[in-house]
Amino acid sequence: MSSAVPASSAAAPHVVEDCLGLVQLLSDGTVRRSTDYSVFPLVGGVPPPDLPVEWKDVVYDGAHGLRLRMYRLSTAGAGGGLEEKKLPVLVYFHGGGFCVASFEVINFHAGALRLAAELPAVVLSADYRLAPEHRLPAALDDAESVFSWLRSQATAAASGAGADLWLAESADFRRVFVTGDSAGGNIAHHISVRHGSGELPLTPLRLAGCVMLWPYFGGEELTPSEAASQPGEPMGMALFDQLWRLALPAGATKDHPIANPLAPGSVPFGDLGGDFPPVLVLDPDQDVLHDRVGEYVARLRAAGKEVELVVFEGQGHAFFVTEPCGEASDELIRVIRRFVHSG
Repeated sequence: MSSAVPASSAAAPHVVEDCLGLVQLLSDGTVRRSTDYSVFPLVGGVPPPDLPVEWKDVVYDGAHGLRLRMYRLSTAGAGGGLEEKKLPVLVYFHGGGFCVASFEVINFHAGALRLAAELPAVVLSADYRLAPEHRLPAALDDAESVFSWLRSQATAAASGAGADLWLAESADFRRVFVTGDSAGGNIAHHISVRHGSGELPLTPLRLAGCVMLWPYFGGEELTPSEAASQPGEPMGMALFDQLWRLALPAGATKDHPIANPLAPGSVPFGDLGGDFPPVLVLDPDQDVLHDRVGEYVARLRAAGKEVELVVFEGQGHAFFVTEPCGEASDELIRVIRRFVHSG
């Protein structure tokens, strides 16, 4: 005679997805998170502590408890008279497949310090809601909220009342750049498209450019570089596919317009108006997404858009995150500096 299995035992939730030990999705929909980001390697240390940069954390969306970290040259770094040295504004969105990370992770903090000091620029490194608790398009909506907050700051600065003092003193609101690595690069693309299509007005800001570091795009049909990805590869297709499963709307495929800007249903690049900004794409040639990024750039060019592609030979996905003070990252900073200060 068989015995009944206790309901509590039969219904015990189990792990459905385990992403790097950082995010576990259970069968009952529960999500477990770890903040141990030692899984992200940090090679070669961080910038020296005497960089002439100061930073602070600011809430940009109180309803969702979302913050950004603001970086600017210190008085010493600016040579005094901050109000006389208005700097471009880099709105930066971190990578992590829409599922992990934060501006607080030392890798991203180190990169933001370098950008602020060496471009130089006011850097706004923004967090956003993460999947799977908040599936896409939550991250894109939060990115719009960052720009809504920045618009209000620009308006307040122009009126002389109520603006954040650092922004009022240091920010050139007519030279705003949307920037990000991996998933953050994807966000930068979509902000640029929404602005270029008229969906996202930014006045009194001027979106002067879009800088994408190895943007995290996908598609159901694999490119040659994706098909060559090996099982167990640290930044390979197994991980990227898992992140898409966790991040995309339930039931969506990698041809969803958020993942694949070239798929049916995406905004045709030829339909984008004059507000679509000049684009800089930084592409490591050892990245499994290398061919997909190349197709994206080719499609932009075919639509007559201003786009510059810089390929980093011998580098893989996220090299600026894993080695923010390496030689390739030195060159990356130089390339971005030239782009930001050329317009």
